[in-house]
Amino acid sequence: MGRGRAKAKQTKVARQLKYSTHQTDLERLQRELSGDDTPHSDPVDNWADEDEWRHA
Repeated sequence: MGRGRAKAKQTKVARQLKYSTHQTDLERLQRELSGDDTPHSDPVDNWADEDEWRHA
């Protein structure tokens, strides 16, 4: 008992996902998958500051 409301909600969500139209940005997806969408920055050594205070 009590499963009716949960099942109805699952059915509603499944129906919304199935019939809704989503706009997919295929160019952005292609850039993301190829690795071109990542920001190009120099890697930062986050431990450098911590090492300095240990040796001081």
